[in-house]
Amino acid sequence: MLAATLTCLVIAISDGRTLTARCGDAGQYEEIQVRLQGLDTPERNQRFANRAREALSQLAYMKQAELRCNGNQHENHRICSVWIKPDEAPGPQKTLDIGLTLLTQGMAKWNQADSDAQSPQERGQYAFAQTEARACKAGLWREHCQ
Repeated sequence: MLAATLTCLVIAISDGRTLTARCGDAGQYEEIQVRLQGLDTPERNQRFANRAREALSQLAYMKQAELRCNGNQHENHRICSVWIKPDEAPGPQKTLDIGLTLLTQGMAKWNQADSDAQSPQERGQYAFAQTEARACKAGLWREHCQ
């Protein structure tokens, strides 16, 4: 599969790093399962899983998103970075990277093993966001400190 950028509506959240998006034109929709690029979140039976899922839902559920897919797949999920337009931002541009936001909030960990498709700039941003969240004991990092 080639790399692609798609404009879609996020219609479901499965867990803290997995969502379903409806892409395409009316009458010709395609539902796509998406795994957020470069992230790791707790599995459903682990501590913090529900909070990570809720954080992703608050950011993306029922919002128009730009999926920047790298061409890779994992268990029938496309691997993508997901971008939305912040509610308070003027204009239609989708400038908020959901993955980076989840890292900043401490709702996910950066998966360095899954970062080969990220640009050096993205890897630097993700590493920095995780370092800051951990230092501030944000989100799941608070759980690890107790």
